[in-house]
Amino acid sequence: MMHRAREMPFDVTSGRDIFVPALGGLIALAVGIGIGRFVYTPILPVMAAGLGLSKFSIGLIASANFAGYLVGALLASRTSLPGTRRLWLLIGLGGSAATTAAMGLVQSMWAFVALRFLGGIASALVLVFTSALLLDFMAHRGRAGFSAILFAGVGAGIAVSAVLVSSLRATGQSWQTLWLASGLLSVVGAFAAGQMIPTRTAVPVSETAECAPPPGRPLLGLVLAYGFFGFGYVITATFLVAIVRGNPAIRELEPLVWVIFGLSAAPSVALWNWLATRLTIPGAFALAALVEAVGVLASVGWSTTTGVFAASVCVGGTFMGLTALGLMRGRELARGNARQVLGLMTSAFGVGQILGPSFAGLVFDRTGSFIVPSIVAAIALAVAAALVLIQRRPSS
Repeated sequence: MMHRAREMPFDVTSGRDIFVPALGGLIALAVGIGIGRFVYTPILPVMAAGLGLSKFSIGLIASANFAGYLVGALLASRTSLPGTRRLWLLIGLGGSAATTAAMGLVQSMWAFVALRFLGGIASALVLVFTSALLLDFMAHRGRAGFSAILFAGVGAGIAVSAVLVSSLRATGQSWQTLWLASGLLSVVGAFAAGQMIPTRTAVPVSETAECAPPPGRPLLGLVLAYGFFGFGYVITATFLVAIVRGNPAIRELEPLVWVIFGLSAAPSVALWNWLATRLTIPGAFALAALVEAVGVLASVGWSTTTGVFAASVCVGGTFMGLTALGLMRGRELARGNARQVLGLMTSAFGVGQILGPSFAGLVFDRTGSFIVPSIVAAIALAVAAALVLIQRRPSS
């Protein structure tokens, strides 16, 4: 077994040595996930209208991103990966910004698929290496609560990019401009994150590798639950704006829906972390999955202003909470190299995400509705909740 290298401490011992890297992690996740993965949703209706894309084509482009996410997660879980965790984080940030901007420079369906695939790889690298680097760093200093700052980045990125896209759309800008502007915002964020996550936090990836123990039943149950969660949330997260745009009764709410989604996500990790201290992490995960299922059903079954906002809050306010709770629970159960477990969980999550958009797009093209896919997604979330509770053990 290889000995685990210790992270080098920061030069300062005040709260700044935690807050600044946490803020850098927030910005990193805003770039790699909030913008890199989710800006597709508010741009999607304009892009589809401009290019005449079918729902299946839209779902295929989204699934390509999630397939790349799976590949990136598998890459990140390799114990023989050369370089430092921070280096791979920076590679992910740069790749996310570049592929986001490049979406505004092409018009071929297969170019979109290729770029979103590469962008998915970059997003996974950002999530896995930001989480592995900073969650360990915070835990070793007894500041695990700062993870709420870290994971708030996804919601912040969604909200900021939604405002940017809505503002540009209001001035009549093309879908190409929306992508280019989002890419420029990502470049600025990537540079800021790189400055705030110091080089001295990094050690060679290979030096942190340990022989991972065989996964126990609770960990296997968690991995499966994480996969069902990936499928359960992604259909609404991909098509929510398109659902609103396609309904004349609520179409005027389209510019607001994704902003509310992002604003709900930003504080959600802190809320679900607080609930986890009272319900345990598995209990909070199960509750969040059921709340999200309600939001998924509301998106297609409650076509009013209240219903749309409820869907945005329930799904936006839980998906990052579930992500954070799952990763924290995985780290608890790892008993070895946390990065390998986080990579395994992210892989399962990626499989669910790949299946969701293509399945929903195919069903929509045949039925003209997202009702059936959303019902299946809600069932998947209920299964995720059950799996975590069945395998529940007291948190260490």
